[in-house]
Amino acid sequence: MQELHDAPLAPLTTFRLGGPATRLVTATTDDEVIAVVRQADADGTPLLLIGGGSNLVVGDKGFDGTALVIATKGVTLDGTHLELAAGEVWTDAVARTVEAGLAGIECLAGIPGSAGATPIQNVGAYGQEVSSTITEVVAYDRTTGETVVLANEECAFSYRHSRFKADPERYVVLRVRFDLEDAGGLSGPVKYAETARALGVEQGDRVPLAAARETVLGLRAGKGMVLDPEDHDTWSAGSFFTNPILTTAEFTAFRTRARQLLGPDTEPPAYPAGEGHTKTSAAWLIDKAGFTKGYGDGPARISTKHTLALTNRGDATTEDLLALAREVVAGVHRTFGITLTNEPVTVGVTL
Repeated sequence: MQELHDAPLAPLTTFRLGGPATRLVTATTDDEVIAVVRQADADGTPLLLIGGGSNLVVGDKGFDGTALVIATKGVTLDGTHLELAAGEVWTDAVARTVEAGLAGIECLAGIPGSAGATPIQNVGAYGQEVSSTITEVVAYDRTTGETVVLANEECAFSYRHSRFKADPERYVVLRVRFDLEDAGGLSGPVKYAETARALGVEQGDRVPLAAARETVLGLRAGKGMVLDPEDHDTWSAGSFFTNPILTTAEFTAFRTRARQLLGPDTEPPAYPAGEGHTKTSAAWLIDKAGFTKGYGDGPARISTKHTLALTNRGDATTEDLLALAREVVAGVHRTFGITLTNEPVTVGVTL
C-alpha cells in the first residue's frame, strides 16, 4: 500500500484536471481498501474513491481528505461466470471475455475506467448495459462495517443509475460478478441501430464477437471516446451529460417546441424508456441549441468529434470546464426547456 501527501489528482483523471489531495493512498487488496475506508470513517476524514478516473471532475482546489485509489487485481473465469476485482481495467476485461468466446459485454469495449465503477453508473453503450449481465456485487458497507453481497435485483439498476450511485457514501465496490453467454463465438443480438449499420446486419442479428468489439471500438474512436494521450478530444469524461428521460407530456411539449424552432417536419430522437417515458438525445439537444463540434474559444471546448464530450485542450482548469458546461446547460434549457444532467461525479465543485 502506497501513501503520498499533497499529491496531485489531475494525472489520475482522464480530464487531467483538479488540485491535490491532502493524502493519497493506493490499495492493491480488498483488505487494504477496507482498512483505509475504516480508518477514514473512524477519524471522520473525508474520503474520495478513485478507480480509472474516467468519471471524475475534481475542483481546482483539490480534495481535503483521503483519496483512495482502488488498484486491486483479479480475474476469475469459470464457464460463463466472470468475477472481476474492482481495480481491473474494464477494457482489458472486455477483451478477455471476447477472446474466451463469451457474449454480453462485447459492445462495452473501449469504455475507460475500472470494473468496480461499472455497476455504480450502470455503464452502458451501443445497446448493452452491465446490469443485464451482473449477477452480484461484493461491497464493503460503511454503515454496518461489513462486507456484503448484493444480488442484481438488490442493486436497483436503472438508466445510468444504481443503489450505489443513489447512496454514494455507503458502499465501496470490491468485486463484480457476471454471467455471460456462450453463443458459439457469436455476440449477443445487435440492438443498436448504428452498430448494426456499421456491421452491415439487421438489428437483432448476431455477429462474431471480435467483429462486434472491433466495430464498437471503431465507432467510439471516431467520436473521440477511446483514450489517446495525443488526442485532446479524449481528454474528457466521455459523455458529459446523460440522455434526458421525459414523461409523455414533457416529450410532447418538447417536440412541439422543436418543430416551432427547426421546422414542422422535425422529429427529435425518441427511444422507449419505460411506460409513460421517452428518452431523447443529449447530443442532439446540444447541437441544435447551437453548440456544435469544436464549440468554444478557450482551453475547454466541446470535442471536435462529438458534441456530448467536453474536453480539456491541454491547459484548462476545472473552472474553465465548468463554465463551458454551465453555458451548454443554460443554452439547451433556454432553447428547448430541458435541463441536462451531468454524468461525471463532481468533487469539491458543483455545476
